[in-house]
Amino acid sequence: MSEESHGSHAGRPSSWIAVTVIFAGFVVGGVGLCLGPMWVMFWVGAGIVVLGMLVSWVVHLFSDVVVDAPRVIPEIVDYSLFGSQSDKRRGGDAGEVLDTPVATDTQQSPHG
Repeated sequence: MSEESHGSHAGRPSSWIAVTVIFAGFVVGGVGLCLGPMWVMFWVGAGIVVLGMLVSWVVHLFSDVVVDAPRVIPEIVDYSLFGSQSDKRRGGDAGEVLDTPVATDTQQSPHG
């Protein structure tokens, strides 16, 4: 059984373990700085962070990607400093031409 992401914001359990180890290292190092500073405790925390980075490399943390739906950007853009409505449109007076796919559209390729 392989672990893979299914487009959820929750992430894989192995990714959360790596993040937890890195977070624990930051907490240990931060507490070490606040208590003195206690440099040994700080460097132990830094070592835990490095260990967490190695764990994240082993579990392929950065391949746990969430693919969101394409974002729709409104065509009317308000450039006014005080929030009043303006007639400025993206793409100039004619507006934006969206008959070709854009880079945020994951269903169609914008190249080719």
